[in-house]
Amino acid sequence: MKPDESTTVYQGRLLGLTVERWGENEREIVEHPGAVAIVAVDEEGFVWLVRQLREATRGRLLEIPAGTAEPGEEPLETAQRELQEECGLTGGEWRRLAAFWTTPGFCRERMVLFAAEGVVPGEASPEEDEELEIVRWPVAEIGARLGEIEDAKTLAGLLLYLHSRPE
Repeated sequence: MKPDESTTVYQGRLLGLTVERWGENEREIVEHPGAVAIVAVDEEGFVWLVRQLREATRGRLLEIPAGTAEPGEEPLETAQRELQEECGLTGGEWRRLAAFWTTPGFCRERMVLFAAEGVVPGEASPEEDEELEIVRWPVAEIGARLGEIEDAKTLAGLLLYLHSRPE
């Protein structure tokens, strides 16, 4: 499906804004290059989370590691790069859990979700503007602690991970 008319009205460093006309209706669409998120579980059976400032929420959220795709980068490459940058984690066995639209009512961001099990800690190298606190939970506690999460990708990621684990 395509709109009758489409005009880019803003292009920033991370995202753009397009105004589309669909018949009589006008829609504002946020353009996003795509993102990844990772449910990372280390060799000791702990899932790694990051607490970070999210200016739009006016607070710090507890989330699974995630990040935005660079031009030409495959989702798995993005995920492995982001996990190393944010948490210093490398290696492990990787599998794709899902791909989904994050906020399809107004945004063209598609996120690919991965599980990485048996990852090994190393040296993190976060971006200059990232202030991250690492939080580790035993995998066995995830279900009981979901109420502490306010981030949709993290809820989806943790639930999909629990659902996909062999019993």
